Amino acid sequence: MIQTKNSQEIKLNCYETVYLLKSDLNEDRTLSIINEYKSMLTNGGAKNIILQHRGRRHLSYSIKDYRDGVYVQVNYEGNGKLVQSFEKSLRFDENIIRYLTNKQSKNSKIEG
Repeated sequence: MIQTKNSQEIKLNCYETVYLLKSDLNEDRTLSIINEYKSMLTNGGAKNIILQHRGRRHLSYSIKDYRDGVYVQVNYEGNGKLVQSFEKSLRFDENIIRYLTNKQSKNSKIEG
């Protein structure tokens, strides 16, 4: 829990965000984008960040004329405003094909 100035506790929820990067990016650019978003979560107050680089996979159907994508899964604890700003930056990034954020229960295990 995070303490605020008013001694109110802000409850952090568990979230899982999966996003797809364009497949035509080189490895250095891909890693820099992943680290950029990880630092964005850290600076926004996210806790227990677990990042999994799932690699390049073939898509079942084309998305924005791409048949392959680089999957990245991020599990973290944060509040709703953090998720909102994180999704907004994903939405406007031209290197992101698609993203999805799910709220996780506290008891769920992270599959690896």
